[in-house]
Amino acid sequence: MAAEPTARLFLAVWPDAAAREALVDWQRRWQWPRGARLTAPDRLHLTLHFIGQVPTARIAALADGLAVAFEPFELGFSRPALWRGGLALAMPETVPPALTALHGRLADALQALALPVERRPYKPHLTLAREAEGAVPPAEPLACRWTAEACTLVQSAGGYRTLRRYPAR
Repeated sequence: MAAEPTARLFLAVWPDAAAREALVDWQRRWQWPRGARLTAPDRLHLTLHFIGQVPTARIAALADGLAVAFEPFELGFSRPALWRGGLALAMPETVPPALTALHGRLADALQALALPVERRPYKPHLTLAREAEGAVPPAEPLACRWTAEACTLVQSAGGYRTLRRYPAR
């Protein structure tokens, strides 16, 4: 019997065009080690929850079950960070309470759908590059702000495909 088809899913907030441009400009000013894999501009996002592999037959019900109410919130990124494993990141100035609330509501919705939820504390960030151990950020801080007015359910399969957009309400 053939295995049931699955899709790799996550929930995210995407920067607007001006914020993405600021991120890409700042990303270009880093000193990258040989072999660093820069995140493509159209893939820069703030992950809310990584869901993982889900049977494709469940996607429609899952998409409906993840519609949670939230207010728009402003995000501001200004700090560089290098994490273990060679991840180069942009970190927020502060974590807006509305982001924390949205993350929590989505965790509750995922649990109600019998899907796993990450147990580690949520550390919002934008991944600028992978395999970037030894990268040096620019001296000038990042100045990147945007208002998150929606979150999205995304399928990751080589590229990213938005399955559902959830506007703030």
